[in-house]
Amino acid sequence: MSTGSPSGRFWPEVGRLLALVLVCALSLQLWFLLRIATMAVIAPASTSFQRSEALRLLGEESEFRWSQEWADAEQLSKHLRRAVIASEDAGFANHPGVEWEAIEAALSRNEKAEARAERLQAQQAKRAAQASSKGGGNAAPAKKIEPKVVGGSTITQQLAKNLFLSGERTLARKGQEMILAFMLEGLLDKQRILTLYLNHVEFGAGIFGAEAAAQHYFRSTAAKLSAEQAARLAVMLPAPKLRQRQPYSPFMNSRTATIVARMSAVELP
Repeated sequence: MSTGSPSGRFWPEVGRLLALVLVCALSLQLWFLLRIATMAVIAPASTSFQRSEALRLLGEESEFRWSQEWADAEQLSKHLRRAVIASEDAGFANHPGVEWEAIEAALSRNEKAEARAERLQAQQAKRAAQASSKGGGNAAPAKKIEPKVVGGSTITQQLAKNLFLSGERTLARKGQEMILAFMLEGLLDKQRILTLYLNHVEFGAGIFGAEAAAQHYFRSTAAKLSAEQAARLAVMLPAPKLRQRQPYSPFMNSRTATIVARMSAVELP
């Protein structure tokens, strides 16, 4: 008995596979939506980023150090809220979760950074070849030069990534980040988004949230941070593990002063 030609069975199988993929994708988005809805009243105990950091610290550090303590919105200094918005996302109070102009600017900067890295890599390879041709023996392999890229992400997007996603840089991950940002903005108010962000963002190795950061760096609380202290914490956010090594470097001092000057113009949600 004939069961049909292989070509006749191919497209129905493809259709079923695509339908299954679509159902799985929609189910995942529904799960994200429900998780975010609960965050209006129940704060998550941890984020995807925190869990990955905990595993890293357990594997790499001889002593596991972790500090985090929840602070409600009224326990977070207005100075800190203004400083973080001024440093990370000046349009936070008004955008819908994604700022397209910031993304376009980041893409332009990244293209220039990649082109510069390629030029430097070519120059390095050329110098190595010249040294080898002059009798320098086997030259050391050229060190790969990585471009310094920026993301153009809003505070909402950063929260979305920290809550649910990995740190890999792919278009699929960026697209999911944007979808999650729109979900966060649709289900939570701006103050709740900022509160969640400030309680889970990393301020150093094993230091998560504004309360833990205030205690660690200033022996204070998140509610009592001065404008200068708040700005100094905000400046750490793009690269906290790196910047915690020299919290009073000339760059940190200059950047802190810049953020303090901008804080008065910040619109709080």
